[in-house]
Amino acid sequence: MNKTNKIWIWIVVLLGVLNLTTIGTILYQNYRENGHDVVVSLSGEGQNRISGKYFRQTLGFNDDQMEAFRQANREFQPGAARLIFSIDSLKMEMFNELNENHPDTAKLNYLSDQLGKHHAELKRLTNNFYLKMKSVCDSSQCIMLQRTFLPLYRDETIQTHRGYGYGRSDSIGTNQGFRHRYGRNTQP
Repeated sequence: MNKTNKIWIWIVVLLGVLNLTTIGTILYQNYRENGHDVVVSLSGEGQNRISGKYFRQTLGFNDDQMEAFRQANREFQPGAARLIFSIDSLKMEMFNELNENHPDTAKLNYLSDQLGKHHAELKRLTNNFYLKMKSVCDSSQCIMLQRTFLPLYRDETIQTHRGYGYGRSDSIGTNQGFRHRYGRNTQP
């Protein structure tokens, strides 16, 4: 082999090592970024997805707060995902039963009860996650945390019917919409 061929072989080997190093660095950076960007889904439809990146950027979490987020999320995420899947399955089973020629009302009632139990358990998990996040927030972060989680606690049925007279409550908590729509006085 002449000297020129040896040089070309070494150049090809060096370029191959350089390419592998570049690819490895890119993969490592993606893994590192994705590993810390754990996502919390605040609804069954995948809306309001909140990640560790969101808490760091929007709420300004420091490293200790991020560790608290990761720990709370490891406890929250599996149970929440399981419950959301169960809720969706129950809804579909309920809808299928409703569309039978002769729907079984006992089965529908049972499915409704199960749906309610799963929803209550999901709310308990969410409350626990929220309280853990709130415990590591300062006062300005608590305000942002409240805004972030508000959609989970807002009654969407009231929001969608505004302006039609139902779903509004007065200052003492009576349901003005019920009284308006049905002509009944709900006050004692």
